[in-house]
Amino acid sequence: MRSDVIRRLLPRLLAFLAVCGLSLHVSAYAAGEPHSLRIAAAANLHFAMDQIIAAYRNAHPGADVEAIYGASGGLTVQIQQGAPFDVFFAADTDFPRKLVASGDAAGEPKLYAIGKLVAWSSTVNLKRAKLSDLAQARFNHIAIAKPETAPYGKRAQQALTAAGIWDQVQPRLVFGTDIGQAAQFARTGNAEVGLIAKSIALDPSMGKGSFFDVPEAMYEPLQQSFVITKHGAGNSSAKDFSAFALGKEARGILSRFGFGLPASPR
Repeated sequence: MRSDVIRRLLPRLLAFLAVCGLSLHVSAYAAGEPHSLRIAAAANLHFAMDQIIAAYRNAHPGADVEAIYGASGGLTVQIQQGAPFDVFFAADTDFPRKLVASGDAAGEPKLYAIGKLVAWSSTVNLKRAKLSDLAQARFNHIAIAKPETAPYGKRAQQALTAAGIWDQVQPRLVFGTDIGQAAQFARTGNAEVGLIAKSIALDPSMGKGSFFDVPEAMYEPLQQSFVITKHGAGNSSAKDFSAFALGKEARGILSRFGFGLPASPR
């Protein structure tokens, strides 16, 4: 008799528990449970952004954050084509502005760092070198990122042109799809030198090497900005992370990786 009653009540009990579970889920979501966050970031940010994300997770236990790295131009196209990124950290301001113009951004770009260009080599001592020296025959392969899609590649072209050696070195250029790949060409010795981001040159993963700063007067400023995308407009974690990226801890990380910082977060 008792077993018959249990069998009759069991479906109602399971349904009740399911409703309770759904209610708890909805309540937790409404209370501000962290949303998953997908970040698109320029390749020059790889090492610094990994540390910023780790610091954010430490401050927000349970935060689900993932970053995809690549050339700013390529990431812009992906976002315009519907890639589900919530925040886009670019290597300059032009690409976030393109998202604003195409209606794929939820606000205006915010400046978070000033990038620096360096010449780096794993095989040649560059401590006393200057950019015009890259015209010498010992630099048979010079790695840069593609100027069409990578801001650091565009600035490398500008600097080589300003040094008066662009036409001379152009046949020896090896192009990376982004600044990370250009750095790999130099790190592995497939290029004797690479014009890369200082933020990459300073990371221990590059191993032994030497570099010099390319004079900033030789290229347009690398004003690195981010923007919350249209996809991330309703994601509270996108806003939280954006605020964190402009905060003291994140700025300290960026500074350690050689970035210049805006006078104040904007």
